[in-house]
Amino acid sequence: MFFREALKFSYQALLANKIRTFLTGLGIVIGVASVILVVTISLTSEELILDQIRAIGSNMIFAQYEAGNNSTAPSEADFIKLADLEAVRQQFAGRIRSATGVATIYDRIRVNGKDQELKVIGSDDQYAMVRNLVRLGGRFMSEDEVVHREHVAMITEKLAQRLYGSQSAAVGESIKIQNLQFTIIGTFKEKTDSFGLSELVAETVLIPITVIRFFSPLERIDPMYVQARSPEDVAPLTREVQILIESRHRPGAKYSVENLSGILGAAKQISFILRIVLIIISVIALAISGIGIMNIMLVTVTERTREIGLRMSLGAPRSAILQQFLLEATLISVGGGLIGIVIGIGIPLAVNYFVDGIEIPIAGASIASAFFVSAAVGLIFGMLPATRASRLNPTEALRYE
Repeated sequence: MFFREALKFSYQALLANKIRTFLTGLGIVIGVASVILVVTISLTSEELILDQIRAIGSNMIFAQYEAGNNSTAPSEADFIKLADLEAVRQQFAGRIRSATGVATIYDRIRVNGKDQELKVIGSDDQYAMVRNLVRLGGRFMSEDEVVHREHVAMITEKLAQRLYGSQSAAVGESIKIQNLQFTIIGTFKEKTDSFGLSELVAETVLIPITVIRFFSPLERIDPMYVQARSPEDVAPLTREVQILIESRHRPGAKYSVENLSGILGAAKQISFILRIVLIIISVIALAISGIGIMNIMLVTVTERTREIGLRMSLGAPRSAILQQFLLEATLISVGGGLIGIVIGIGIPLAVNYFVDGIEIPIAGASIASAFFVSAAVGLIFGMLPATRASRLNPTEALRYE
C-alpha cells in the first residue's frame, strides 16, 4: 500500500511539470532508440557484408600456381592442368558440389568502329555454379558443348549492351575470336561484382575451356575453383586439395590454395568491433541523459524542500522520501525508455513494410537490454537526489524559503 501511494505521488509530481518531465525524458528516448537502432544496423550491415562475400562463391576454394601470370615459369609442367582438375573431381567427389578451371587469353575485337583488347576466358558447365553467375539472357553452356568443343560463347552484360544494345538482342548473334565464329548462347553477370579483382572484368567472353586450349601454346588453369558441400569442410578440404596438387607436380613447384574463410572471419571481426564502438557511443548518450535526470531531480528537491520538511514533520520516514524521489527518476527513465523502444522498433518495421527487397532483423536482446539499461539509469542517477532529499533536516526544511 505504501509503495502504491509513493508511486501515485511520484506520478502526480511529474504531471505537475509536464514540459520539464518531457524534456528530461527526451534524452532517454533518444538514447534507448539509438541503442536498438545501432544494434539493428550493425546486424543488418554485418549480414549484408557476409552475404556479398558469400555471393562471390559459396564454400569456394581457389588454387593457382604461385608464379601468377608469369608465363616464363621454370617449367611448363608446373602449371595446373585439366588433368589436375579431373583428379580433384574424382578424389573428392563425395565432398564437393563442383570443380572448375579457368584459362585466359586476350584477343582484339572491333567495338563501335574501334579495335580494343578483349578478355576471353575458357571454362566449363560447372563454372556458373561455382562463381554464382546470374543469367540475363539465353542459357549457360552445357556439358556436351564443352566435351564436343562447340563454338559457343557467353558474354557479360556490359559487352552485350555495347555490341548489340540489349541482352536479348545478343543471344543468337556471332562473335569472332581468334578468327573463328562463336555463337552467343547467353549473357551473364556476377551476382556480386568483384570489380575486376577476379578473372571476370566488365567486358569478358566465356567459351568452353576445351576450345580455348587450342588458342594458347601452354595448357594452364589459373585459377582452379572447388566448391565444398559444407562450410565445415572448407578448411580441411583446402589443405587436402593443396596436398593433391603438389603431389602431382615436381617438388620445387609451389601452389597457393586458399578460401574465403579468412575474409569472412575478418569481416565478422570488423563488424563486431564496429558494433561495440556504436554501442559504447549509445551508452555514453544514455549516461548523458542520466546526468540530465540527476540535475533536474536535484533542482526538484530544492524546489520541494518545504514539502519534504512538512511530510517529515507529519511522520514520514526518511525511507519514504528516498523511495518517492527515486521512483520519480525511475518513472522518467523507464517512460522515456519505453517510448525509445517503440521508436527503435518502429523504424526497422517501417522499412521492412515499405521498402521491397530489404529485411532488417530486430534483435530481441537489444530491446530487453535497452529497457533494463533505461531502468538502471533512473535508479543510479536518481539515487543522489533521492538521498539528499531523505537527509534533509525537517526543521530547516520547514524554514526554507
